[in-house]
Amino acid sequence: MRLSDILGAEVRDSRDHCAGTVIDIRLALDRDLKVRSSAPRLVGLVISPRTRSSYLGYERTDARSPLLLAAVARWLHRGTFLARWDDVARIGPDTVALRDGYTRYSPLLRGDD
Repeated sequence: MRLSDILGAEVRDSRDHCAGTVIDIRLALDRDLKVRSSAPRLVGLVISPRTRSSYLGYERTDARSPLLLAAVARWLHRGTFLARWDDVARIGPDTVALRDGYTRYSPLLRGDD
């Protein structure tokens, strides 16, 4: 399976309620200067409960400009969250299931992500 196959998948919680749609994949690079080309590490999935479209990167920072575009993106993606990879219970053909007790993290990028 490729990570791109997960984009657009419906996300269900442990009670089979719809939590949203996978709109992005969050990866991280380990910052070991001794290793020249470390493989990216899968951190989690960015999930939007309201839209299947991309957030155009506005979920990564608290950018506020251009003002109109940022406002529309925030409104469309209100409730968007990051589900850590550890919270994914299973992946099916068109569905991602989250484990019981998963946590909704902020989709904003921080230095520890």
